[in-house]
Amino acid sequence: MTRDDLFNINAGIVRDLITGVAETCPKAFILIISNPVNSTVPIAAEVLKNAGVFDPKHLFGVTTLDVVRAETFVQDITGERNPSKTIIPVVGGHSGETIVPLFSQAKPTVNIPADKLGPLVKLGVQFGGDEVVQAKGGAGSATLSMAYAGYRFTESVIKAAKGEKGIVEPSYVYLPGVSGGDAIAKEIGVDFFSVPIELGPTGAENAQNVLSSLSSEEKQLLEACKTGLEPSIDKGVEFVAKSPETK
Repeated sequence: MTRDDLFNINAGIVRDLITGVAETCPKAFILIISNPVNSTVPIAAEVLKNAGVFDPKHLFGVTTLDVVRAETFVQDITGERNPSKTIIPVVGGHSGETIVPLFSQAKPTVNIPADKLGPLVKLGVQFGGDEVVQAKGGAGSATLSMAYAGYRFTESVIKAAKGEKGIVEPSYVYLPGVSGGDAIAKEIGVDFFSVPIELGPTGAENAQNVLSSLSSEEKQLLEACKTGLEPSIDKGVEFVAKSPETK
């Protein structure tokens, strides 16, 4: 199933669900995990805008699976068996070349040989989902890892909402509506983008700019990411604009 197939199936579902949220619980924290996230989050934002209840701090695209893959597959190089001990920011979008893992900013620092970096980025993180589909012979996609990623992000949001401090998770958000995000949006030229987000009782409380110290390889990945993101965002916005139910 292609991303276009996913869009055709999920775009209307997300639009209708968010219409219900806008009517019944407009102040809820909304976590979008339905693919293609690059488009479905803009769909949700447009529906909420049309209803007059859009709060950018309450809308999250769940990109945690990309982080989980980055933290997990780098173990083959570092030998660390506990993924929670390695923090790797992943920015951009949530499909293919729009996913940009920042291994240069890993904590603790990891030394990845040049011949292993490319496959780690492409096969392990950017196209890890395709690898799973191929391994299952087209009969399924990532399930347990996606479930874990959804659980991890949801738990972080809940803990932060209850007042726990210092919780940061990358998320695909509407940057101009989040503190610190407007400058990032102007720098990269798109409004929807995943960066590390400081979570709190009000939702997305601060967007962290981690783009100032990219490696040369990551700068190239970021350019490809921006090229791929813009049409996906536009596709979601246009879908809502053409939906008579939301006009």
